[in-house]
Amino acid sequence: MKLQTGEKKFFGRAILVATAFVGLVAFTGAPSARADADGGCQRRIAKADHRLHEAVEHHGWDSRQADHARHELREARERCWNERHRWWDEDGHRWHSDRDWYDHDHDRH
Repeated sequence: MKLQTGEKKFFGRAILVATAFVGLVAFTGAPSARADADGGCQRRIAKADHRLHEAVEHHGWDSRQADHARHELREARERCWNERHRWWDEDGHRWHSDRDWYDHDHDRH
């Protein structure tokens, strides 16, 4: 069977479109799977750390709000440790595989 020039262009374009579609479908779900690979630990700890910095900035080191934010950060770290046996150090931008955080590490920044 001999294809004419118009049919060759059509099949070539159809293969190109199909390949692009398969690539799009294959890579669309990958980032969301990677983002949740740590169970949301990094995001959760980063948010708790940010809230603590905000509470200290707006209300002071010894405020009720800062104490609450410290408690929330401790809970976020504990949750990650219990689930993954690692925790995210937002200030150092690295993962720790030892339970070596200090609950008052933000007291004198």
